[in-house]
Amino acid sequence: MTRLRLADGGFLHYELAGSGPPLLLVPGLGGLADFWNPVVPALAEHFTVIRHDHRGCGRSSQERIAFSIAQMAGDVLALLDHLGLERAHLVGHSTGGAIGQTIALDHPDRLDRLVLSATWAAPDAYFQSLFAARSAILRTGGPALYLQSSALVLHPPWWIRDHPEVVTVTEEAARTRVPDPEIVLARIAAILRHDRAADLHRVTAPTLAIGARDDMVTPAYLTEALGRLIGQATMLILPEGGHFFPVTRSDRFVREVVGFLEG
Repeated sequence: MTRLRLADGGFLHYELAGSGPPLLLVPGLGGLADFWNPVVPALAEHFTVIRHDHRGCGRSSQERIAFSIAQMAGDVLALLDHLGLERAHLVGHSTGGAIGQTIALDHPDRLDRLVLSATWAAPDAYFQSLFAARSAILRTGGPALYLQSSALVLHPPWWIRDHPEVVTVTEEAARTRVPDPEIVLARIAAILRHDRAADLHRVTAPTLAIGARDDMVTPAYLTEALGRLIGQATMLILPEGGHFFPVTRSDRFVREVVGFLEG
């Protein structure tokens, strides 16, 4: 297991694959490096792929800390420093895209190109209501119901039809995936505080904002807003794929990302 010990005593689990220019793959709220499994082999043919479990998730440290997008971005920068990298491309999905925005704005010298995948500039009424409901389900129904209900909005219906295992979560498996619900609730509170809409005109990194028309977590109009706010961003809306389109439409996702990063 490859670990980075952080200055405050926590640690990050991280993984490397491939060779070429460094590429950070930063996952969403679930915070797991394994989210990227469907796309890593193809991306590793072009890049040195770097991915990690967020703190509070998976194989990284599980302490209750003051979670924030700035803290999560700081962990990504600490990983770059640990690997001796001054700059890298970054593909951030959902919460990972909020992290990417923060690094692009506050540490622009650390990024080459930026891909913002299924993410948002600021929470609107829909986003706030969705995550209030997801938080309530976790508090009252427990981890298994939280994961089952989450899967229904993260994947498109046709994917669940063909992969029913994504909504089949036992209590034991749920306790493994969500060992401390308070950490998940704190991370949800952190993403609801993310609002960089007024700043995004200052992003200088070449940026691709990519979404899916049927995404029920970060609807396509949030990607379209990113395209307007980041003046020279390239914007792409896939016709389908749900929130997890890097998984459900992995071939198209890889093709678009590689084309943009190497363009």
